[in-house]
Amino acid sequence: MRVALWALTLLLVACKVEPRPRPPGVLFVSVEQQSTWVRNFNPLFAGAGARWPTRAGVYECLEIFSPAVGQWTPWLATGHAWSEDRRTLRFTLRPGVRWSDGRPFTADDVAFTFQLLEQHAALDAGGVWRFVEDVRAEDAHTVAFQFSRVYIPGFAELAQQPIVPRHVWEKVADPVTFTNPQPVATGPFTEVTVFRNQVYELGRNPYYWQPGKPAVSALRFLAFPTNDQANLALVEGEVDWAGNFVPAVDRTFVARDPAHHGRWFPLYGSTVFLYPNTTLPPLDDVRVRKALSMALDRERLVEIAMYGYTRPADATALNDAYATWRDADAAQGAWVKHDLEAAKRLLDEAGLKEGPDGLRRKADGQPLALDIEVVGGWSDWVRAGQVVARDLRKLGVQAQLRTYEFGAWYARLQKGEFQLAISWSLDGPTPYTFYKWQLSPRTVRPVGEVAASNWHRFGDEEADELLTRFERTDAEDAQRALMAAVQRRYSELAPSIPLFPNPSWGESNSRRFTGFPTEQNPYARLSPHAEPDSLLVLTSLAPREP
Repeated sequence: MRVALWALTLLLVACKVEPRPRPPGVLFVSVEQQSTWVRNFNPLFAGAGARWPTRAGVYECLEIFSPAVGQWTPWLATGHAWSEDRRTLRFTLRPGVRWSDGRPFTADDVAFTFQLLEQHAALDAGGVWRFVEDVRAEDAHTVAFQFSRVYIPGFAELAQQPIVPRHVWEKVADPVTFTNPQPVATGPFTEVTVFRNQVYELGRNPYYWQPGKPAVSALRFLAFPTNDQANLALVEGEVDWAGNFVPAVDRTFVARDPAHHGRWFPLYGSTVFLYPNTTLPPLDDVRVRKALSMALDRERLVEIAMYGYTRPADATALNDAYATWRDADAAQGAWVKHDLEAAKRLLDEAGLKEGPDGLRRKADGQPLALDIEVVGGWSDWVRAGQVVARDLRKLGVQAQLRTYEFGAWYARLQKGEFQLAISWSLDGPTPYTFYKWQLSPRTVRPVGEVAASNWHRFGDEEADELLTRFERTDAEDAQRALMAAVQRRYSELAPSIPLFPNPSWGESNSRRFTGFPTEQNPYARLSPHAEPDSLLVLTSLAPREP
């Protein structure tokens, strides 16, 4: 099937088929690969499977950080200020903002949103109430957060939380399971004008606070179960904005209409990992994790699976958004270099001896068998999983690739019900967020409980002490020294197996719309997956003048 679809793509490129006429002002977007749409616009529960752009387009946050430019943009808040002791953080809210039902947006809504997170632990995936002890509206346009301890990274976690209206959500019996079918929000697109199994459409917020925006009249989403089908729609001109992996994109998409087809794939996407479930022996042994890592030929992996769009991960696992933070010594760790013989020696040391059949065997004599889980429709990650499985078999591991529909895969990942899984990382303005979810015991959840990240369920007290010291200072020199030490600790422990920094996939067709970010105008990442700075794009696009 993939070969046939790819052949058809090439045929479309060769024939230069003109796109069919479409409604003026309606932006067609391809972000999620799903066989059918489920109506869910809950911005608070990470496990809800909410439709894009619920968290950054329907709802909005206080301030937006864009790694493309390395700066914050005031949004629902016009600014913030710390108290002298760094224990109180105040946000000043933008006047004149209204909810999409016409009610005023106030500090009471912000305070209520965070109180919901306190009342329902499942909503507090980021652990806000581990450092906040109180939140209160001081007046209609000022909200104050009282911290239980000095926690400088807390600003980012509070600033980027989507805010919900109190007058709606205080009537919701269970905000965790609530699907929010008719959202009331402050974002540019709040009106669900169409929702069917194969298509949904979001119209403009009639009370949006930015005058004249959005210029786009509506967002429309077609259900594509796989990358291949989504890419056909992109190449055929049926999609205006996409965040897809497109094989040979310059030849198959850009070259078809160089004046209008653009792509920008900076290595600002989250790092892609092979996550070992460290609650399961022998994956709890650092020697085994490093052996699995050294068995992988990452140069071959990125060439075959990613068409050379990225590079092999180094031992810090950091993407290029953190280039200025990367510690050169930590990056050189040998355990991310391809060395099959060294990998075999590590498994020998760990007691996983090679049997006469070439298979590694555990103490009970059973072969070491590991399943690798990945989303079935994500063709780039499926290919990556195939390469990983082949490399691990060369090590004597019975490795099998298992593909799942996204929802089933994500549920297993979040609950720690896997052996090996390919997935992403969480990121923030500094590497702090990234390493907190890789190393901190404070982010470890029991198997069976939904985790926002740290799906490998690993915690190290020494690394956590360094992260805690980072939390207490806003002095840049001290932060950089501490983060270098964290990187070295990460490389020593190898809690996860980094494969490559994921490109921030972004494709645009400017035949109908203008204003997309580019490498020359990087006001935001082009990828629609890049939340919340995708809000910057949604409010910058405009229909092309006839």
